[in-house]
Amino acid sequence: MTQTEAQGAITPRGLELCGTPPADFDAVAMARQVLRTARIATLATLDPQSGFPLATMITVATDVDGSPLFLASQLSLHTRNMEADSRVSLLLSSLGRGDPLAASARLSVVGRAEPCADANARRRFLSRQPKARLYADFADFSLYRVSVLGLHPNGGFARAGAIAPEQVLIDLSGCDALIAAEEATLARLNGERSAALEACATGLLGLPAGRWSATGLDPEGLDLIAGEEAARLSFPGRVTAPDQLDEALRRLAAQA
Repeated sequence: MTQTEAQGAITPRGLELCGTPPADFDAVAMARQVLRTARIATLATLDPQSGFPLATMITVATDVDGSPLFLASQLSLHTRNMEADSRVSLLLSSLGRGDPLAASARLSVVGRAEPCADANARRRFLSRQPKARLYADFADFSLYRVSVLGLHPNGGFARAGAIAPEQVLIDLSGCDALIAAEEATLARLNGERSAALEACATGLLGLPAGRWSATGLDPEGLDLIAGEEAARLSFPGRVTAPDQLDEALRRLAAQA
């Protein structure tokens, strides 16, 4: 870790030279939305021999605080690169219609990718990426977690800027009970409260009807999927315990 990193969040050189974005561009909200809904990303690693960056495609999920998670095989070039130099960049995107440079929300994440042995992080990834269960237990695959050091959201022309990780990642202080009960809580939501989840997805988020299920829970919202579709359901207020979650869902379902 460099001295700059040790002092806190870094801003990669050049990201601050983006001009002043318009007043209606909420960079933090857009970054949070893309981070929680993207299911694939471009991963850039540094080749230890040539020094050139290597870009590959990966599937992603997020840990409770929003830190990106992904599986990587020991047989892949990007894993070899990360073992030599943990510095990485991820490009996550939410493609829209029309010119992708003007209509698409995307987020560049700069950080260090490190092996992650946390069981709940693994469960979150596999819930978000169920097809990965086919190979996740292979001996050459490991879960990686990105320690975020900088973010650069871009919502189109003249709608970009650099923001600090603490503006996007979630403070988990006081949320031990919620995190400890996450797996059991999600099982209950996807069972007895599945109708409420679908009502929120269709009535509040304007999404098509489908078998919407919750894959992740954190103090600020729920991560949802239905087939290949992904969505983010934000709570009306910060939730720190399972009983508060039920009240938040009741309020959201009533609005839907």
